[in-house]
Amino acid sequence: MASKAHATSLLLTLNLLLFITLSSCAPTPCSPPPPSSQQAHCPIDVLKLDVCADLLNSVTVTIGSPRATPCCSLLRGLVDHDAAVCLCGAIRANVLDIIDVDISGSVEVILNKCGKSVSGFQCENN
Repeated sequence: MASKAHATSLLLTLNLLLFITLSSCAPTPCSPPPPSSQQAHCPIDVLKLDVCADLLNSVTVTIGSPRATPCCSLLRGLVDHDAAVCLCGAIRANVLDIIDVDISGSVEVILNKCGKSVSGFQCENN
């Protein structure tokens, strides 16, 4: 009878320790990233993007992988969103010699020709 009492008390003690240990190790909730208070910026010099004007004016169709152009080479090292921001800045600064165009549409054309895609991207109005 005494061994049954010891076994029961040992089982209860181990259960108590287990529950105390588990309840004290609550998972840390993930905090959301802080909202971006800064405007998106281009990590490269937008003046170098003047080579992208040829992509807007060309009517060629490329089958297969996009051909290497100086514009695509500049954009290749950028994340798709950063490339779009850079092109918006270049068009706004009139580096590409474009007047009265749909800026977001022009950005989409260039990105598509370079094998990049930013669905639904709109240039910021500044």
